[in-house]
Amino acid sequence: MITRRGLMKLFGAGFLSLIATAAYPFTEVFRRPEVRRYAVTPENWPPGLRLRVAVLADFHACEPWMDVSRIEAICAMANEMEPDICLLLGDYAAGTNVVSDYVDAADWATALSTLKAPLGIHAILGNHDYWEDLAFQRDPSSENIATIALQKAGIATYVNGAARLEKDGQAFWIAGLGDQMALRPGKQFNRKAMTGIDDLAATLSHVTDDSPIILLAHEPDVFPQVTDRISLTLSGHTHGGQVNLFGWHPVAASRGSWRYPGGHFHEEGRHLIVSRGLGCSFLPVRIGVRPEILLLELGSA
Repeated sequence: MITRRGLMKLFGAGFLSLIATAAYPFTEVFRRPEVRRYAVTPENWPPGLRLRVAVLADFHACEPWMDVSRIEAICAMANEMEPDICLLLGDYAAGTNVVSDYVDAADWATALSTLKAPLGIHAILGNHDYWEDLAFQRDPSSENIATIALQKAGIATYVNGAARLEKDGQAFWIAGLGDQMALRPGKQFNRKAMTGIDDLAATLSHVTDDSPIILLAHEPDVFPQVTDRISLTLSGHTHGGQVNLFGWHPVAASRGSWRYPGGHFHEEGRHLIVSRGLGCSFLPVRIGVRPEILLLELGSA
């Protein structure tokens, strides 16, 4: 027979469990990122080129969820891995209005500049870096706030561009695609549909030899268009669905995000790795999708 004291204890335990369950989606947002490792040697990767790559995506800087001190701590984690190169896959801007304060672009860019790697820090932009820049939305020919902040912080930033790098005498290319969802629809912008500023052909036109190419594309949607000339495509944007209930994702950030929510995909000789990211957009919750940093060991598998 359950006594009154036992009943009160049972009620108390149930109430605390309810509170913990309700709080979990918010507490997981603050969890220390896990380091997810991939060892990949693409089919057209040259023998002898071993590249250690730290990949960080979707910070969504804002308070209290992703303030400057947390960005710096995540960058310090990446530095401890001693990567040859650091790659940033976009969405540095908040992406949510559920905040106590916003983080200025100059501040999050300065925090990102604490990343250290012999071959440098290389970045692309994500949709929220454009969506939150209303001046750019009205006039896409204007300079983008996030691009300016990254460049002032000394971070190489690509919009349909590419750069040739070398390690141990072996060359490779970093190619950065313009965002595929950069321009929002709306009467105030005189646009009826979402429009990208991506141009894959223009991006690859900067590649002048047959060295391997690592393509940075914020959204994974472009991957079916990629040929095997590109050794590896890296994307973010998906947040792993941001909510993952035993493999079920109730929402997706784009059509490609349904197909490629996170992880390593190998299709017809082409490789795609999608980061589940670090922050949140729209709502500050993550359920079953721990924040992550990718550590890639290219040429080691």
